[in-house]
Amino acid sequence: MFGVPPSPSSPAPPPSASEHAGQADAALDTLLSRVARGDQAAFEVVYDQMAGPVYGLILKVLRDPAQSEEVAQEVLLEVWRSASRFDPRRGGATSWILTIAHRRAVDRVRSESAAAERERRSPTIAEPPPSDVVAETVTASLEAERVRRCLGGLTELQREAVTLAFYKGYTYPQIAAQLDVALGTIKTRIRDGLIRLRDCLGVAW
Repeated sequence: MFGVPPSPSSPAPPPSASEHAGQADAALDTLLSRVARGDQAAFEVVYDQMAGPVYGLILKVLRDPAQSEEVAQEVLLEVWRSASRFDPRRGGATSWILTIAHRRAVDRVRSESAAAERERRSPTIAEPPPSDVVAETVTASLEAERVRRCLGGLTELQREAVTLAFYKGYTYPQIAAQLDVALGTIKTRIRDGLIRLRDCLGVAW
């Protein structure tokens, strides 16, 4: 009437969606802590897990696939460079990464808007733009110039691999296939290139 009670050996019910998400977040927190110590393998996993969500969030803000790809790669590079700033006590790794993505997307919108406004008003004597817009635009330009300069300090092979990964959006296996080089070699080139970039940009481990 009341059915047969489950035996002690009955399997436990599968975790709920929220439990699964919590476990995934905790795993990502651990991975990001390893990235902060320069763990290239951990960064590969973070990259694979977060590239899609980062691009999707940025695309919602920019509505331009090409710009969204560019900003997404900037975000993932920033994650590699600044992972040591992540504090799990203040929130999960996913939220931290997506917050960076949203900030970068908004910065790009402001920069584009400021440029469009300057172009529209260029025939006349324009009033100076707000200081915060100037500061954000200058900071973004200087940051981009620093990255370009540091990329120039890599070997040709390192620069090629890093550019394909962070500016073209290729995965590590895709880069290996395109260059006809062993996957392990590609990982080594990108790891060494990222370490040199980090040193050049003055980011502490």
